[in-house]
Amino acid sequence: MEASEFFLSLVLILLFARLLGELAAWMKVPPVMGEMLAGIILGPSLFGWVEVNDIILTLAEIGLILLLFEVGLDTDISRLANRGSKAVVVALGGFIAPFAGGFILAYLVFDLSLLLSLFIGGTLTATSIGVTVRVLRDLNRQHSQEAQVVLAAAVLDDVMGVVLLALLYEFSVYGGISLANASKVLAFIAIFMILAPVVAKIMAETIGRYNSRSRISGLIPTTIVSLVLFFAWLAHLVGAPALLGGFAAGLALSRRFFLPFGVALSRVFHSDGKFVHRIDDSIKPIIQLFTPIFFVTVGLSLNLQEVDWGSVSVLMMGFVFIVLAMGSKLAGAFMIDEPLHFRWVVGLAMIPRAEVGLIFAELGRVSGVFDNTLYAVMIITIAATTILPPFILKWYYGRYGHLIPEDQDQG
Repeated sequence: MEASEFFLSLVLILLFARLLGELAAWMKVPPVMGEMLAGIILGPSLFGWVEVNDIILTLAEIGLILLLFEVGLDTDISRLANRGSKAVVVALGGFIAPFAGGFILAYLVFDLSLLLSLFIGGTLTATSIGVTVRVLRDLNRQHSQEAQVVLAAAVLDDVMGVVLLALLYEFSVYGGISLANASKVLAFIAIFMILAPVVAKIMAETIGRYNSRSRISGLIPTTIVSLVLFFAWLAHLVGAPALLGGFAAGLALSRRFFLPFGVALSRVFHSDGKFVHRIDDSIKPIIQLFTPIFFVTVGLSLNLQEVDWGSVSVLMMGFVFIVLAMGSKLAGAFMIDEPLHFRWVVGLAMIPRAEVGLIFAELGRVSGVFDNTLYAVMIITIAATTILPPFILKWYYGRYGHLIPEDQDQG
């Protein structure tokens, strides 16, 4: 591709992502759905104006790594500890039920391969807490007790999801399930959890010491992005997905990180809250530039014209997976000892997949596990479970919100 053609493609990607993301937000739909729709419009599914190439894929991967960095940065481990066993039950139930259900349906009912069935189950485990938080904020319930349980459960869900993603990536690279490879990935994750806070602490202290002395602007975003990409390179070096490095970097830099060695790091951050906000403010524009490229690329990689929409099996598979994806997320919520309406709200809040589900689906496509038809089914499932729950949740609060106590003991 000529440089000028690439520039035009990038212009279309950025502008369409912004326009359709804004339109989606205006329609009270998660913006990532608009960005993915931009890719469908620009790609082979409709106009075919933009063709995916190595440069676009590289930019999309950077966006994915930065997205996982942001997820890690927003992960509050202490929130999980404060919410106690109820959040753990919600998270485990909402993780195991869709994974087991998706795997059983794919493997036993639709007769798909073992690895493919595992990827489908993994895709259904995802939870995008960003969508739910936005809905709860609109309803002025973001500080309610049910919101705290959901947020805490989402922390554990994110951590388990990234670990599962790393394992599935390992299996796809080596073309099969291997206990030795799984052990290697788990060992790598454990080492990262121990060493990442140490590296991040050194980096934070270095930035804090030299930022005021720097004669040129941009020290904070340059060093933080360098740290994220270094972690991504290190993850790839040991055979894990690069996105795991981004997540580990975000988790380590989070001022709410309380795993081993993280306490020392938290003291550094708590001693200068303004410095933490400066990091957030500096890195956010870069994340907002690259992550839409990833979501547009998801749509560009999908060719809806090649899907046999007249096939009964395809339509049945899509319908069954949507029902399973929505129903299985209620499992954990209905296992806690709370009033019925409280459990319904928690369960509905855990359903949206959005960007987290798209990460699973895209990794399945890139690794060659998903063909175009199954990739389309997964994208449609993710879209349905992202768009519908916010409207259902708003309706439920409007109808039964007065029956959910504002203050409860969630110990």
